[in-house]
Amino acid sequence: MRLLLLSVSWAVALPGAARADSLADQLGPREIAVGEALRGGATGAAGVDLNPSGVGLNRELVFEGGYGYRAADSASLVGVSACDSTNAMPGCFFYGYAGASPTQDGMTLHRTTHVAGLALSRALVPRILIGATAKYYHFNSSMPGESDTSGTTFDLGATVRLTDLFNLGLSAQNLWATSSTPQFPRALGGGLYANLASTLALSFDARWKLDGDDRSARYGGGGELFLHTNGGQNGIPLRAGVVHDDAGAGATYVSAGLGFAAISWGIDVAGRRQVDGGDETLILASMRFYGPRLPSSAGE
Repeated sequence: MRLLLLSVSWAVALPGAARADSLADQLGPREIAVGEALRGGATGAAGVDLNPSGVGLNRELVFEGGYGYRAADSASLVGVSACDSTNAMPGCFFYGYAGASPTQDGMTLHRTTHVAGLALSRALVPRILIGATAKYYHFNSSMPGESDTSGTTFDLGATVRLTDLFNLGLSAQNLWATSSTPQFPRALGGGLYANLASTLALSFDARWKLDGDDRSARYGGGGELFLHTNGGQNGIPLRAGVVHDDAGAGATYVSAGLGFAAISWGIDVAGRRQVDGGDETLILASMRFYGPRLPSSAGE
């Protein structure tokens, strides 16, 4: 590593049923703010979460890390990542931890999840990128109906730059797991990302969960407006989105976020509120530090 950093993020969910779910627990504030719709523009740590091929969309060295707390199950969340897309094989190292102490029937139980791995991206031709993520996970729980498990699993992704303005992203998550667990279900997703101007981007995604009792579709969309300051050296991103999950009786969420971006660092905050099917609230923040940032060859 050429740079060591510590950054902070937090997540609070009130109220609502919290459970371990690798498809949602690793999402950052930018992804949440735009309705989880970044599979077509998943740069940096978003590539780990949504589509590994997106790591190669730009050329930069960026480090992220964080701590989180979720009140619903007294969960502590820790995550770090280091992404370097300045070389011939862009990639991210990452680690995530979630330790929860949910209460059931007057008893305090425990649940922990560790995830670590490597995401890589490669341009087949200038407008088509592919990517893969290898993950090791270890899950331990004293919750009734949940079993301890560990193993490896893989994600695959592709990004097609249809034009200079539009990207199409496709991803498959948790394929070929060495042991089956509902905490790491298989899922397919896709989305369209439209970079309409240097200051405006719109996106729409859909994801289908293929395993478990709550197989469902989840789809959302949002937008990002980037306001330049200090003669274009800095900027303030403003984001908003909506996402709907048709699992069970269905749930709809609205989200928003903002941030500050400088040459060598950036910070984002986001919030999401469930407006149908429950009353969950989620708040997140993150911070990034950058090393070398080069002109993009693939474009975002």
